[in-house]
Amino acid sequence: MKTARLFNLILVTAPNRKTARVLARAALEARLVACANLIPAVESHYWWLGKLEQSNEILIVFKTAKSKLGALEKLILAQHPYDTPEIIALPIATGTERYLRWIETEVEKRGNVKRKP
Repeated sequence: MKTARLFNLILVTAPNRKTARVLARAALEARLVACANLIPAVESHYWWLGKLEQSNEILIVFKTAKSKLGALEKLILAQHPYDTPEIIALPIATGTERYLRWIETEVEKRGNVKRKP
């Protein structure tokens, strides 16, 4: 295992699969993340505007380089339907060298991406 202090997992909840897919696709196409996992059927319980609430959500787990956090936050805030979306960055302490290199390679390809016409 290799020290991975330059990488993060980002947790974002979305109200449904369609929204989660849109956010994942946008982050991937912008090369802000190397991977997005969509975890369905998350039951969230929380305080909102002074009331206890409950909702079914999709959890998105993004893998990215720490250098992309600001741009990823802007993208999520611009495209997310929630007034206050969950965006939590967790540092990756260690990981396999090949996997970490893969994350770095994929998020650094931004200028080399061939776009569809």
